[in-house]
Amino acid sequence: MSILETSRHDGVLTLALNRPEIGNALGAELVEALMEGASAAIADEAVHTLVLRGAGKHFCTGLDLSDLHSASDGELLLRLVRIETLLALLWHAPLRTVALAQGRAWGAGADLFAVCEHRIAAADTTLRFPGAQFGIVLGTRRLMERIGADAARAAVIGGAEIAAHQALALGLASAIGEAFSLAAPRVSRSAAAAIRDATRNDHRDADLAALVRSASAPGLKARIQSYRSHLRAPLSSVGP
Repeated sequence: MSILETSRHDGVLTLALNRPEIGNALGAELVEALMEGASAAIADEAVHTLVLRGAGKHFCTGLDLSDLHSASDGELLLRLVRIETLLALLWHAPLRTVALAQGRAWGAGADLFAVCEHRIAAADTTLRFPGAQFGIVLGTRRLMERIGADAARAAVIGGAEIAAHQALALGLASAIGEAFSLAAPRVSRSAAAAIRDATRNDHRDADLAALVRSASAPGLKARIQSYRSHLRAPLSSVGP
């Protein structure tokens, strides 16, 4: 069974995270598969829409920390860098991106949802951005562009769960539980790409630098372990 299921129909490429037993948490292999799939969609002029979804109960519960006990600070830093690279790739994609979320979209899963152009949440969707609780700056500037600086600071520093209706009110979700048309856009892909490029600021280097500065402070693993120990009901193999 593949950890990432890929399907294509009428110019729509769908990437389905397929690790439901651990909430579709982002392990290194899944992140690389997502990057490969997204890159293939971007390179294929016949693809006008890239859809991300998760199998099972949850969209994506964050970083897979099932091997946290044996991981080093350096290994954890590299994982976070690759996730940031994936998020930047999707944020600057020249084609339409759609996230279809249900259940938990937490941590890096919330960031994955937020970078997509159209963000459709099921009524049971909850989002959390807990990275700041162990000193990580990941996706914060992009979240600010989505929902504004004050709301982004509150979501990241507070780390509280955001229900689907709250996400809709903030502009974090585009719609709740509505069918989304995947019909081809009315403009050419090249024209749409030019419009996207003109309306997105490119801060990729600064975003990556902010992440690396935060994650490279000594004791990353210890900070994550401390955070997890304070969760009321942590998933055994799922992290922020």
